[in-house]
Amino acid sequence: MSRKKLTNTRAVKLADVRRLTGANFLVNRPGAAAEATVPDEQKGIVVAMWRGYMRQLLDAVGWQREEIAVRSYPGGVSLMTTAPIDALYAATDMIELAWEAISNDLSGSSKFDIDAVVQKISDKIAEESDPALLTLAAAAGAHGVTFLGDDGKVSIGLGTGCKVWPSNEAPTENDIDWANLHDVPVALVTGTNGKSTTVRLTAAIGEAAGLTVGLSSSDWVRVGREIIDEGDYSGPAGARLAVRDTRVDLAVIEAARGGLMRRGLPIPKADACLITNVAADHLGDYGITDVSALADAKFLLARAVKPGGRLVLNGDDPELVSRSVNFAGDITWYGLSMDQQALNCWLNNGGHAIFVKDGMMTLVREREHIPILPVADFAPGLGGAAKFNVSNALGAIGLASALGLPVPAMTEALSSFKGTPDENPGRGNFMEIGGIKILIDFAHNPHGVAALVEAVKDIPAKRRLFLLSQAGDRSDEVIREMTRVVWDARPDMIIVKELENKLRGRKIGEIPAIFLDELHALGAPASAVMQADNDIDSVHQALQWAQPGDFLVLLIYSDRKAVLALLEDLKNNDWQAGEAINR
Repeated sequence: MSRKKLTNTRAVKLADVRRLTGANFLVNRPGAAAEATVPDEQKGIVVAMWRGYMRQLLDAVGWQREEIAVRSYPGGVSLMTTAPIDALYAATDMIELAWEAISNDLSGSSKFDIDAVVQKISDKIAEESDPALLTLAAAAGAHGVTFLGDDGKVSIGLGTGCKVWPSNEAPTENDIDWANLHDVPVALVTGTNGKSTTVRLTAAIGEAAGLTVGLSSSDWVRVGREIIDEGDYSGPAGARLAVRDTRVDLAVIEAARGGLMRRGLPIPKADACLITNVAADHLGDYGITDVSALADAKFLLARAVKPGGRLVLNGDDPELVSRSVNFAGDITWYGLSMDQQALNCWLNNGGHAIFVKDGMMTLVREREHIPILPVADFAPGLGGAAKFNVSNALGAIGLASALGLPVPAMTEALSSFKGTPDENPGRGNFMEIGGIKILIDFAHNPHGVAALVEAVKDIPAKRRLFLLSQAGDRSDEVIREMTRVVWDARPDMIIVKELENKLRGRKIGEIPAIFLDELHALGAPASAVMQADNDIDSVHQALQWAQPGDFLVLLIYSDRKAVLALLEDLKNNDWQAGEAINR
């Protein structure tokens, strides 16, 4: 390869090198990927060099059949290479070493020794190599059951048909009782907003059908009524915990953007997949710089749908509607404002859809109209005001139908689901304590906050208060837009709070300063704004401010358990608005 010295070398750097244990939105196989910051004027040369070095290294180690995929975006590029599943760390090393070669080229150095690099990678492949693992994975595929082989464990089958071994104790193909291994139905859910609620509603339907449901979400992994671990389990680790539990008859898995981008699909194939919506959030991560690219990333779930399975899509989302043409399988549509003419045509041709008709959540499949539940009887819908939760319920009906769950279970589960903190922590938890109304929610982007504002604007109240905060990995403009959305609700008080455990590269005080500056620009009087150091402090301030008849909208992102415990304690002690609160 010729060496070309380029200018502006400091602006060219590598980031986010990672293993991809499942299919990803660049290539439909495991491998490794990375992003690189590259000025647009240098991109053509840099990408050609990177791709060239990668091809040279792949061929040199005997990986001639492995593919390279490249995606360009403003100011950068993503590169992915496929690789054998027993050599993913070697693949990440290869990406880094190929980039080191580029760095030498950019600086004009001649120190890079390609032969030494090939030897280093070959040694890493030999160290990582596990032919028995590959044989076992192939055998599982031949028997039609799911193989998962990450995190120091190997599993074959799912749920009640699963068997798990430590990776270093995995059996040979002939030692496995294949007759007792099988998969259970799996559903995957992604989207910008509503993922956790949709997962929990679908799980409730499965439970009403008499199944033991394993679900993973951004709060916990639960099997039946037992929470087996708490934390953000909306990635591959949560999926594995749920599907490897041998009590599970049905798995409903939340697949958040971060996990999909870091590791790819958490489960290779699913019986049904649902995408709730796509809106601006986390833009800038992994080379995803706009909503269109984010939609491409989330639409990865379409690749997981098994032959004969279903993709469930929100028909109110234009990004999903436009991408649906790329999916050749069966689609179930749901929504509150789908184009009526197109919907009628879809239904007349036997298509499946869920919508609200005359106040009734209605499922249509194979031209049969099936009433499920009046919107008024779905508590999290707040009488229809919380349209986002009504939409989540429609999605859950579509997912349950795609999974073959009975209609009576849909009605029973949705009518009994109250959206309490135990059922759906931090998602539209509505309560009345001491003469005031309180809504606790996790809405954390302008789209979600706008939906929440729309839901609460007509709920009667003497005065309204909003808590306002944001994590440090959001842009200044996203923070300002959230401020505008809340101020448009004309609250009587806003409490701006710090999230010290979510600074993510920001300095203490930086994010509250942006909120305060935007509120000042919007004309908010100083008397309508308070500040707090954290979630629990902000809630104390809100409660001390409150008077009977007020409505507090508490956007809680960090200390939800402490906040809920405080509110429960106040309720049990018959606290009334206006009374002091002991800290």
